[in-house]
Amino acid sequence: MESAAGPAAVLGGGPAGITAGYLLAKQSRPSVLFEADDVVGGLARTVVRDGYRFDLGGHRFFTKSHEVEALWREVLGAELLTRPRLSRIRWRGRFIEYPLQAGDVVRKLGPLELARCSGSYAAASLRRRREAESFEDWVTARFGRRLFELFFRTYTEKVWGVPTGELRAEWAAQRIRDLSFGRAARAAMLGDGGGVRSLIEEFLYPRLGPGQMWDTMLAELVRMGGEARLGTPVTRLTHAGGRITSVGTADGAALEPGPVISSLPLGAVVEMLDPAPPSHVLQAARGLRYRDFLTVALVIRGEDPFPDTWIYVHDPEVRVGRIQNFRAWSPWMVPHRERSCVGLEYFCFEGDELWSSPDEDLIERATAELARIGLATGDRVERGWVVRVPKAYPIYDSAYGARVAAIRNWLERLGNLQQVGRNGLHRYNNSDHSMLTAIRAVENASAGTSHDIWAVNTDSVYHEEDVADEHPYREAPRTPASAQGAAAR
Repeated sequence: MESAAGPAAVLGGGPAGITAGYLLAKQSRPSVLFEADDVVGGLARTVVRDGYRFDLGGHRFFTKSHEVEALWREVLGAELLTRPRLSRIRWRGRFIEYPLQAGDVVRKLGPLELARCSGSYAAASLRRRREAESFEDWVTARFGRRLFELFFRTYTEKVWGVPTGELRAEWAAQRIRDLSFGRAARAAMLGDGGGVRSLIEEFLYPRLGPGQMWDTMLAELVRMGGEARLGTPVTRLTHAGGRITSVGTADGAALEPGPVISSLPLGAVVEMLDPAPPSHVLQAARGLRYRDFLTVALVIRGEDPFPDTWIYVHDPEVRVGRIQNFRAWSPWMVPHRERSCVGLEYFCFEGDELWSSPDEDLIERATAELARIGLATGDRVERGWVVRVPKAYPIYDSAYGARVAAIRNWLERLGNLQQVGRNGLHRYNNSDHSMLTAIRAVENASAGTSHDIWAVNTDSVYHEEDVADEHPYREAPRTPASAQGAAAR
């Protein structure tokens, strides 16, 4: 990557951006991080209300990248806990263990439905697979039409707000654990064990939620001499001679940068360019679509309403898509022993009826839906808060690939600009993948390497089989003795 004398500019303070800023500061490289919000972490931040801590979506710290895990441990050390995983699917009024367990599926589906699923699965396995274009085609070819209709269609359309035939197969290949889900389904239906040694039953998690990771990185970044400008949206990217020459912000300031590492939404970056790129690039940027969501966090009197870390809600009669139990993630997330805190996630589009509903109406809806699915009666809900998250998930629609390619091809002429992270690449990466893109971008900027950032996570490998160790996080640092008492709260 082309180098220059100016300080590195890091645009955006989500997991990718804060990682890049931290690593640059660690190298004593002059850098400035710009973040529009007053906090870092983006979608992966931890929100705190009256002592209650909750995620915007659940963020497990699980990775197959040794570099990323080493960085996690470097930053948090003993504050990184090993937590047990328990998750289930709420389906037709029943709770089914996820990943699928043979005995549980047999009991919950019943012999007739199990026979239908088995036949459909077997037929799909015998067919020659053609190249799938849509999510629906991809899943049906691997798991059969019956399993698709029962376990995939309703939840997927609830999450994305579009028919499964409009979602591209790339999203399915990237996000669905083909081997682990397929083997588990086979084990459930055919009773052969599926050939899986162990699905991931533990994960790492910061004691005070994922925000603790990003807040600690920010503090270290500043301590090591880096600069962070929070509450400072980037509004203009001036370019000339094949490079970004100025980063302008909403307060009228401007920075002449060396390398620029951006995790800002891909389409937004195009709109900020001055001079503007060709019309076909602008049209591609404006055509990129996102799914937004909101979390309703409820404080509930008494014990936790369920033991799971999270529950997927497939039932179409309620709008909630997933429910988190924050104490199950870490006991330190909930400040009172006689209270629990859960987060109900609603997927929507910015500006639609759900997004625009008053907070009190959303809290009332969440309370009613929690009772409707039998987890907690309304009289146990003490209070709640609503947090809206725009541009949470890039949508893989039929045109996204061509649009991203057009944007990428034009941006690559700017020699000092690298896009990283989920929205920066318009790719549904997890936090570890986003951090890995930042690691590679910093190597390009500082060491002169030529990593293709766009190639990170394109192999679509997101399996959770335990190939090396049945308990990969068994040796995670233990919580200090001084913190043990707090866990009992």
